[in-house]
Amino acid sequence: MSLSDRIAANLPYLRRYARALTGSQKNGDAIVTATLEAALADDELKASLAGGRVPLYRAFNAVWSSACMEYEGAPVGASGLESAANLRLESITPRNRQALLLTTLEDFSPAQAADIMGLDSTEVEALVDEAVQEIDRESATSVLIIEDEPLISMQLEDLVTSLGHEICGTAATRTQAREVIAERTPGLVLADIQLADGSSGIDAVDDILETGNVPVIFITAYPERLLTGDRPEPTYLVTKPFQERTVRAAISQALFFGSSNPIG
Repeated sequence: MSLSDRIAANLPYLRRYARALTGSQKNGDAIVTATLEAALADDELKASLAGGRVPLYRAFNAVWSSACMEYEGAPVGASGLESAANLRLESITPRNRQALLLTTLEDFSPAQAADIMGLDSTEVEALVDEAVQEIDRESATSVLIIEDEPLISMQLEDLVTSLGHEICGTAATRTQAREVIAERTPGLVLADIQLADGSSGIDAVDDILETGNVPVIFITAYPERLLTGDRPEPTYLVTKPFQERTVRAAISQALFFGSSNPIG
């Protein structure tokens, strides 16, 4: 496999990570682009990317770290959503969030995350612990689960309630999701994209978003259907089969930014 093919295979997931880290599709993609431009300008860096995901994320981290600034309120001209996200960023340390995402959403080991961040494993584990403590301070909300596999739906229900949230409804089809939101607007949605009657979880989510801006996490065995670049891509996308810690991290991130869409 050529170097360009290796990078291309990992690029959708690096973009997903960048969006989750920054809360912004625009900003996340800009840092990914800057990372690739840096590699083109540095033969040694470019050659290192043949090593796979770890060196690619390490290169991204170097660019992100140089661009990451302390958040002191909303920047001039920020939208209401961006302003709210920037204020929330004051309460959660960026490096804690990075360590958590690397070891959960991206499924790196603590040692790999340490390599990416330029730390040692114990430091990464400490950052993750701090992130979890910060996440635990997030407010509880009501959750709608759109999932047609009963066992997976039950697993998600147990996970959500263990985090202190309540279930406002479950749905296996788009029609059932409509029935739930007709009674109550959820504070968070966990959605599969392929539902029991052949309907689409994407369409079900679109129905919900017509009623307001609700954080959404897609949990699917078909991530490539959402990582096409043809439409705004979801910030929060978990691939099946999933690990519970990955879903936990996605929930905290979605509630942290309080939005169903990337900012920017």
